[in-house]
Amino acid sequence: MKIIVAGGSGFLGAPLCEAWAEDGHDVRMLTRALPPGVSRHDSGTGVPGITRVGWRPDGTAGMLPSVIEGAAAVVNLAGDPLDRRRWSTARKQVLRESRLLATRSLVEAVAGCASPPSALVNGSAVGFYGDTGNTPVTETAAAGDDFLAQLCRDWEAEAQRARRPTVRVVMLRSGVVLERGGGALPKMARPFRYFVGGRLGSGRQYLSWIHRLDWIEMVRWIVDTPSVSGAVNATAPHPVTNAHFTRALRRALRRPALFPVPRLALRAVVGEMAESLLTGQRAVPARAQEAGFHFRYPEIEIALRGIFENS
Repeated sequence: MKIIVAGGSGFLGAPLCEAWAEDGHDVRMLTRALPPGVSRHDSGTGVPGITRVGWRPDGTAGMLPSVIEGAAAVVNLAGDPLDRRRWSTARKQVLRESRLLATRSLVEAVAGCASPPSALVNGSAVGFYGDTGNTPVTETAAAGDDFLAQLCRDWEAEAQRARRPTVRVVMLRSGVVLERGGGALPKMARPFRYFVGGRLGSGRQYLSWIHRLDWIEMVRWIVDTPSVSGAVNATAPHPVTNAHFTRALRRALRRPALFPVPRLALRAVVGEMAESLLTGQRAVPARAQEAGFHFRYPEIEIALRGIFENS
């Protein structure tokens, strides 16, 4: 089948594309590194394999209808990284535009297809819920009211415009995706490697997480399961407090956890982003579990041991 992935060169998109290509699917990775419409087949990926296609995520369809025509699914992971720098007013605008304009371009392209893709799987995050404290939240919970929650809400609303009788839309509300080679985990682990790691703030805030292998398999499962639509929490079934995560990480790395990071110190380093680290969501993957998805790594201790084995 033909699958389109926007944001396919990153920590999540690249291994997702590779997994589909290894199974013999025709993967088209949308990239800004090529002029719009120009395509280049990745050497070593075989046929059909992975083909990079240039695009401009500017809110218009451009040449995209011809690219996504007849695809089984479009997976949209495009968006500037949240943790790249402090959240100034200008930075917040970049974070919004990079997500909303890319999604708008894909939605317009779906509308321009005679044979549109069967599914749009659109990125989002558990930050949608805002600070939920100790309360478990499923996909039916309302949106929060902080910056990240508003961003996710608007991002999802943009994606929902693609819904048609023949096009299902899935909002993939991802937790913190864990893997040794990228994402948030290396940054989390670095202080422990230098014996200065510790919990953040009180440590009572919840962390909704998922192993990258489970995240990849969940996206593939969503594409292959026509009954799944709407919001899906891409999180492991057992979220943990920051203090619990700190203990599990300490044990996996065989390092002590000596130095808690106070709220004021964290805010001084990362600015407003600190609030998203000091608050959290106890999100559970109710939709995936009800529909029969199986997790390889349901517990944080199992996940971290597997990730850091032989480290």
